[in-house]
Amino acid sequence: MILDRINKPNDIHNIPLEDFPVLAEEIRQFLISSVSRTGGHLASNLGVVELTLALHNVLHFPQDKLIWDVGHQAYTHKILTGRKDEFSTLRSEGGLSGFPKREESPCDAFDTGHSSNSISAGLGYVRARDLQGRHYRVVSVIGDGALTGGMAFEALNNAAGLKTNFIIVLNDNNMSISPNVGGMSSYLSAIRTTEAYTGMKLSVTRNLEKIPRVGPAMIDTMRRTKSGIKHLFIPGMLFEDMGLTYLGPVDGSDMRQVMRLLNEAKKVNGPVIVHVLTRKGAGYAPASDYPERFHGTGPFDIATGELLEKKTAPTYTDIFSKTICELGKKYRHLVTVTAAMPDGTGLSRFAEIWPERFFDVGIAEGHAVTFAAGLALGGMLPVVAVYSSFLQRGFDQLMHDVCMQDLHVIFAIDRAGLVGADGETHQGNFDLSYLSMMPGMTIMAPCSGRELAVMLREAVHMRGPVAIRYSREKAWEGPGECPPVKRGKSQIIMKGTRVVILAVGTMVRICMEVCRILQAEGIYPTLVNVRFVKPMDIGLLDRLSDENELFVTVEENAKYGGFGEHVCTYMSACHPEKTVLCAAIWDRFVRQGSIDALRVRIGLGSQDLAAMIEQAVAELNKDTIL
Repeated sequence: MILDRINKPNDIHNIPLEDFPVLAEEIRQFLISSVSRTGGHLASNLGVVELTLALHNVLHFPQDKLIWDVGHQAYTHKILTGRKDEFSTLRSEGGLSGFPKREESPCDAFDTGHSSNSISAGLGYVRARDLQGRHYRVVSVIGDGALTGGMAFEALNNAAGLKTNFIIVLNDNNMSISPNVGGMSSYLSAIRTTEAYTGMKLSVTRNLEKIPRVGPAMIDTMRRTKSGIKHLFIPGMLFEDMGLTYLGPVDGSDMRQVMRLLNEAKKVNGPVIVHVLTRKGAGYAPASDYPERFHGTGPFDIATGELLEKKTAPTYTDIFSKTICELGKKYRHLVTVTAAMPDGTGLSRFAEIWPERFFDVGIAEGHAVTFAAGLALGGMLPVVAVYSSFLQRGFDQLMHDVCMQDLHVIFAIDRAGLVGADGETHQGNFDLSYLSMMPGMTIMAPCSGRELAVMLREAVHMRGPVAIRYSREKAWEGPGECPPVKRGKSQIIMKGTRVVILAVGTMVRICMEVCRILQAEGIYPTLVNVRFVKPMDIGLLDRLSDENELFVTVEENAKYGGFGEHVCTYMSACHPEKTVLCAAIWDRFVRQGSIDALRVRIGLGSQDLAAMIEQAVAELNKDTIL
């Protein structure tokens, strides 16, 4: 196999161009086989095999810098830079990351995981290169979905003044995770029909190159001139009008054409867009037919494309999807907003029923938040469904546009806490910290699927901004009956003595097991389902302080700024004689792995928590004896 000859960076330069199509097919089959066993991002990676081969043909690593926007499409890049043998560990604990990681290889120029930042990072590299008098190439690869993000346009605007080479590859597959929406998508759709211009331009360039002395000068003049020909073929010419040279579009499966454009782009003394048309899932029919399902997939059967592990219980996302549709039927002023994630957030069903009340704003979380603020001021009840780690991108808008105006916007925060295989960039471990600091924000954390539904129904009747954060896991049935939710009030699940465990959200299930372990050791704690992180149930804390000595908070969130710290602050001021322990995630980014394994690694497993409480009780007993 040709692929066997790729074992380290730049080995591809020893492969004849005529062997590239075979190599592409071998890589594609390797990806399908490997991801079918480990799970991972398949459709996006199958779509860029030829593009990645072309990039590696014209670049040298690690001298040149290749920056992947989001980065979940960098599997072929990893294979070509010597990591093929590690793919059996993809996205597992201690294994190969599903995203570029500088610590993994010097050929990974930038750690990525969120979208729309590759042009900014690439521009920074370019400025650093020029200031240091170096001469390496910088290439940023950005998808058409990521190009809807405002940060990408800020970077394009800033790059327009460059007088030195910077290559931006627009990987255009008409998709982000779900089909793209909005003006940029429509604009690129128009450009996709202009292959006639590209073919004509390359033909003219090749013929002029054959003319001695005069030809190169004529080509240079053509490059510097904004000819009216482009405007005849390409409506608007947004990129050229911004001061960026535009090359394309070109078929991403035609490696020779892509290499030709990339080599032409290397000659431009300024920023240049190379527009490449690719197709998600190319080469594997199930992924090509259903790219959303194969965006991020678990292990699957290659022959059928069916997942090996069947869903046996609804997830919290499923519960949200069902409940929001019930609420949409009851409240005609309720509208939903997502940032390019209708399937992942569970809003697809709502969109089918009420398309006029569903808004997909593209990959633009900050805009989604302020757009929801405008909807609220206009008399609607917006529900913004978003992943926890993606909501971080709308921090200022949350603070300034929603909370400062005390607007009734409901944030359904999916993938809160540990998410597992996607690693640091996707763990939702900071939402309680950044949301609880915002005046007027109500924060709920359901412990079960039933409680999530109850909280959503109650949130409709609350005032001001409301956040409900929940896990990506299968929905737990809960500890028993789900009593009505009252703002700012917690629920006592079991009554004990001396020790109080205050569990947030999905950690209630873990703490039920902790209580069983402790009871076997003669310790009988009171278990509290916190329900409301903000406002905190200080009345319950006061009552429990009368008869308990040790308070333990348990949350799947960063310790700093989290629920535990707020409890510590209150207890220190009002009940300083009580001992408070915070079980949370310490000052770190949590890498990939299974959620259960990660909990054990960071000390949030049931055995770890029980041991911590046993030790604290032993210390209390020692103090009592003294």
